[in-house]
Amino acid sequence: MEVLLSTKRITICLIFFALNLAAAIEIPLSVAQLPTITEQSSMQVAYPFDEDFTIKCEAKGNPQPTFNWTKDGKPFNLLSDRRILTFNNSGTFVIQNHGIITNFQGKYRCFASNALGTAMSEEMELIVPTVPKFPKEKIEPLDVEHGDSVILHCNPPKGIPPLHIYWMNIDLQHIPQDERVSMSLKGDLYFANVEENDSRSDYCCFAAFPRLRTIVQKMPMTLKVSRSNFIKERKPKLLIPPESSGSSSSVTVIKGGVLLLECIAEGLPTPHLNWVKITGSLPKDKPVTENYGKILKIEQVSAADEGTYQCTASNSVGRVKHEFHVHVEEPPQWIKEPESGVYSVGTNLVLLCEAFGNPEPTIEWKLNGMPIDSRTFRGRISATEISLTNLQIQDSAVYQCEASNKHGRILASANVNVLNIAPLILTSDGENYATVVGYSAFLHCEIFASPAADIRWTKDDSVEPLTALRYELNKNGTLEIKDTRKEDSGSYACWAANSVGKRAITANLDIRDATKVVVSPKNPQVLKSHSILLKCQSEYDSHLKHSFKLSWRKDGDELPVSSTDNSRIIMDMDTLFISSVTLEDQGVYTCVARTSLDSVTAESQLIVLDVPDPPEDLQLSEHQNRSVRLSWKAGANHNSPVNESIIEFEENRWEPGKWQELSRTTGNETTTVLSLAPYMNYQFRVMSVNAVGRSQASKPSLRYATPPAAPDKNPENIRVEASEPNEMVMKWEPLKPAERNGPGLEYKVSWRQQGVEADWNEEMVKKHSLTLRNTPTFVPYEIKVQAVNNLGSGPEPNVTTGYSGEDIPDAAPSSVSVDTLNSTLVKVFWFGIPRDRVRGHLRGYKVSWWKTRNMLDGKRHHPEKHFLTFVGDRNYGMIPGLEPFSEFHLTVLAYNAKGDGPESSPVVFETPEGVPEQPRSLRILNFDKDSITLSWGLPRKANGHLTGYILQYQIINETHEIGPLNNVTISNHSMLSWRLSNLSSSTKYKFYVRACTAKGCGKPVTEEGLTMAQGSKGIGKISEAINPTQKFHPIEALEPGTEYTVRLVTKNWVDNNSIFEDVIETRGRAYAGIYDGISTQGWFIGLMCAIALLTLLLLTVCFVRRNKGGKYSVKEKEDLHPDPEAQSIKDEIFGEYSDSDEKPLKGSHQSINGDIKATGSADSLVDYGEGEHGMFNEDGSFIGAYSGSKEKGSVESNGSSTATFPLHA
Repeated sequence: MEVLLSTKRITICLIFFALNLAAAIEIPLSVAQLPTITEQSSMQVAYPFDEDFTIKCEAKGNPQPTFNWTKDGKPFNLLSDRRILTFNNSGTFVIQNHGIITNFQGKYRCFASNALGTAMSEEMELIVPTVPKFPKEKIEPLDVEHGDSVILHCNPPKGIPPLHIYWMNIDLQHIPQDERVSMSLKGDLYFANVEENDSRSDYCCFAAFPRLRTIVQKMPMTLKVSRSNFIKERKPKLLIPPESSGSSSSVTVIKGGVLLLECIAEGLPTPHLNWVKITGSLPKDKPVTENYGKILKIEQVSAADEGTYQCTASNSVGRVKHEFHVHVEEPPQWIKEPESGVYSVGTNLVLLCEAFGNPEPTIEWKLNGMPIDSRTFRGRISATEISLTNLQIQDSAVYQCEASNKHGRILASANVNVLNIAPLILTSDGENYATVVGYSAFLHCEIFASPAADIRWTKDDSVEPLTALRYELNKNGTLEIKDTRKEDSGSYACWAANSVGKRAITANLDIRDATKVVVSPKNPQVLKSHSILLKCQSEYDSHLKHSFKLSWRKDGDELPVSSTDNSRIIMDMDTLFISSVTLEDQGVYTCVARTSLDSVTAESQLIVLDVPDPPEDLQLSEHQNRSVRLSWKAGANHNSPVNESIIEFEENRWEPGKWQELSRTTGNETTTVLSLAPYMNYQFRVMSVNAVGRSQASKPSLRYATPPAAPDKNPENIRVEASEPNEMVMKWEPLKPAERNGPGLEYKVSWRQQGVEADWNEEMVKKHSLTLRNTPTFVPYEIKVQAVNNLGSGPEPNVTTGYSGEDIPDAAPSSVSVDTLNSTLVKVFWFGIPRDRVRGHLRGYKVSWWKTRNMLDGKRHHPEKHFLTFVGDRNYGMIPGLEPFSEFHLTVLAYNAKGDGPESSPVVFETPEGVPEQPRSLRILNFDKDSITLSWGLPRKANGHLTGYILQYQIINETHEIGPLNNVTISNHSMLSWRLSNLSSSTKYKFYVRACTAKGCGKPVTEEGLTMAQGSKGIGKISEAINPTQKFHPIEALEPGTEYTVRLVTKNWVDNNSIFEDVIETRGRAYAGIYDGISTQGWFIGLMCAIALLTLLLLTVCFVRRNKGGKYSVKEKEDLHPDPEAQSIKDEIFGEYSDSDEKPLKGSHQSINGDIKATGSADSLVDYGEGEHGMFNEDGSFIGAYSGSKEKGSVESNGSSTATFPLHA
């Protein structure tokens, strides 16, 4: 068996000593020894409702003890009554509750004896109570006169205490008691003086015995009170204590008990009782008066309560006194008890026995239960000591010492065992012990020997005793090895020897690795309502894995394992997860790792952070007209220091219920002086702020009203607004409620025309505006606005300049000219109008233009005006987005806030030729293995005279890799088709066609197609475009008995791969009849439906891919073959445009016509104006886009992803 050790020690010492067995260990029962009482009863009550009563007496000894009893000091034979049951080898007996058992009442004592001596128990009292009863008696009525004193005696029967006495009437209603009528401690009812209403015939005394479960009633008593002819006033007379006891009496009380002193007096008027202590003063906390001051009660009496107490009964006629001399006594208590022990032959014996009590207790010695005869006893005996020298085996005996006084007796026994035996090793041989490194190991070797044995320990094969400082031999023979190491493992031997003999046992010790544990994270801080995961990492010896256990504690208390999945705290093996952390979760969490040999812990303090609690107890002090001091108590900061406090106010005069911020304090300050405004009825509240957030607001403070005063400031933001030319509206920001300072707020408005020597015009208004009429147009005025209330005026106001109402300009710009920069962009110049003709604040100029004729076909156009706005005072602007090769008219006007002025005379200008737009379409008419015929349409807008087309083509595949670009120049502008030869068979090509003018070539239109495979017969043909919703399409004019390759491809889409491809063979004429009606076959119809569904699905995918900007986006096409003129405009004027989702094809060429040069413009952005839905800022930055008809004047290229005027400065 392996014994587990886990107690760690620090002190290092090694002690070899002689083991004193006199008080070391218990004598083994295998060794002859004296009897010892092990169990006995105390006082017992034989209740009539119990079935039996057990009186216990058990003892041990070798030989087995026999038992005898005495009752009231005389021998008691347990076999004398058949109602007594006894047990073998036991002194206990049971009395059965049959018949009359009162003869069993008495004091019993048990004696246990063997050949070596006799042990004696303490006295055990058995009380056999009788059922209490009031005697049957006839109680004569009491006839008394008004004012007489009366005593109604109860005389309750005897019974087992406690006794409770009640005085009630026949209806079980309590008799009212007070100073005049009260019950004594003995249960008698005392009347200090009777009144007529005391007359009744049902005074009943009830005696209750709770332990006997009995209540008995005395016969009712009658009291008749008759009216007296005269008043019997008299001084008090004591009824308790009675007059016969004199003026003083003695009272004895047991220490630790309850002292009850009683004084009951009669007299008229009713006497009043008072208590004093003559010798010393009454303790303040101990005495209590009861029963309307007639009883003085002191609990837990001590020697200090001894002395003389006096009660005084007094009324208006006189007084009477009585003294109580209180003596405190106590039963015997031990000072020194004799001690049992084991003694060797030839040693000496001394037994001491001392006791105290009041009165002084008497000491009596007994030997084996019998009094000691000093004449025959060979030792010395006195009241407190017994001594023997040169003990021998026959001196073994039980010595009893009994101390007694009138309050009780106590018994102490001492077993003197004189033995001469060889050592007995009580620990088993070959025990296995284990502990962990660094802990102490305890190897047990429990010895019993007389004389005392010498003990030594050895290790392994060594015969030398262990002497290192780490080894310590304890008093009971146990070897303690402190601060163990791995090398301490091994076999140990314990040797015990005395003069009689020698014994030895062995023990084995294993040293294991200590358990280690770490909790992470260490001392985390977590916000309230967040979650935290604590992990306990541990290491332990592999031999201990079966006993290894982990548990968690919080603040030292074990955390219960969560029983449900929705528990907020979840423990799972080595982790502890707390969700929705609360403030109550804060504390020290301990991971406890236990094995059968050790237990280690690791702690982590969880700190929960939360917003502070609201401040409390807001107080106002230092009241001034415009300030007050606010103080408060800060709430709990919840582990995050308060770094700021926010003070808000609410006033109920102007904005009741609205809380506004007034001030802030830094740090953890809890008082501040608040600056206040006049004529406000304030209340305040405070919020604390820490790193987590803001607390709830405190409860509001008391209100504080400030007195009114004249305004401290005048209105601000004084401005002039006018909707009519001969009108001026003066406006300003009204004062806030906190700025009014008093009742009756008005505004004094003063004005005069600037530059004119005149007096100020003044007017008082309550609103925050004033309208003047019949003013000259756009004339400057000096304006002042001053706040005024019932207590005075505000400070002298500042003067503000404002203008009267505006009118539209009455002149047009002159010398308008146009400078053509390229086919879509011109620069306009003009001379501005004089300042006095603006008649207001000049906002800027508007340039309007409209197309009148197309230069290509000479067709006239219906005028559709466009305009750009140029903000500020300037004399030029840029007009972009014009249609090339066209004639335009242009005008310029000035405008102000009131509206537009007259336009200038129209100026005519023309735009030069530009590059054409892309052709309308590009189709592949037919193809074979090495050639393809292409057809295209005219460009949507030629933008000049067409000079021809450029056809380009290149090989493409499924990746971004493409082949070289081949060029074909078509100089005939009326040529709209071309056949390409010498192409590779079964190859996918991409074709580009762009139209050209003298200015350059435009954007291309593209198409993709596949040449026929090598060895294919015939020439490829392309059908007309089919509707994507079609489920079939007929192919006609095929040769019978011929193989055809049929492909279904997308038309004009980004990816021109085949959706479907199959090889079919037409039927020969001889077999035509075989397949008649195939279209009606079910399998054929199903196949066609599947093909149609697949086609529709793939068309949808292609459409989605194109919208997302697929492999060959329109942007790529534009990047591959840019429009020189459009590219020039974009680079020089509108800024660079890029789309991160559209990259040029790898290997594509930037330009196919290196000789085409881009025309640029050196004008800055400030040259461009604002259109109907957009504008440039005054600094020239672009805000909106040019707005107008795309057909007439927008810069747009169909089929390409161009931006709408993105400009860069």
